[in-house]
Amino acid sequence: MSVPTTLAAPSLPQAAGPSCTLQRTGSLWQLGIEAQELTTAIAQLAEQLEAGDDTRASALAELEAALLAEEGNKAALAAKADATCWVIEHLRGQAAYRQQQAKRLTDLARSDAGRANALEESLIFVLTQLQPAATRFSFPNHELSSRKSSAVVIDDEQALDSAWLTVTTTSKPDKTAIKEALKAGRLITGAQLLSRRSWRIH
Repeated sequence: MSVPTTLAAPSLPQAAGPSCTLQRTGSLWQLGIEAQELTTAIAQLAEQLEAGDDTRASALAELEAALLAEEGNKAALAAKADATCWVIEHLRGQAAYRQQQAKRLTDLARSDAGRANALEESLIFVLTQLQPAATRFSFPNHELSSRKSSAVVIDDEQALDSAWLTVTTTSKPDKTAIKEALKAGRLITGAQLLSRRSWRIH
């Protein structure tokens, strides 16, 4: 029985950083695990996108070169594009999970801080009831200290004389009105209507 030979494809530009390749070797063994290896290689390239500008540009250039190299091979191009979509979906899924975890941790932190504040207020209430003139309390391992400050409380803003009011104004472009005017053919200095095509992986 003859042993399958490996037909090496022309080498593509290699990015700096973790070693990875998007080349198709053509061997029978490699074809059996090609999809997984492509996904792994693209994921390694994706890791470089958080690096410096040169490394990021090099990684993107390698991915683009690998895709462009398959211009005449629809099956190979589809395989590499599909592997890229898998990595994109994985990264977005991971981002969504981490956002959920961040929200959960934020909620837990808010709850912890709320309970700590409630306990502190209760402790200070009791201590100041027992010693109304005290400005500092010392314990074996902790100390509660206070400082005096003043703040203005506005009871009724409408009752204030205008001399005590400051006037602030803000403005921002009315994009809805501008869009409608531009679509109707009006020329608006400082604004233009751009057409974009959005893409979605599904």
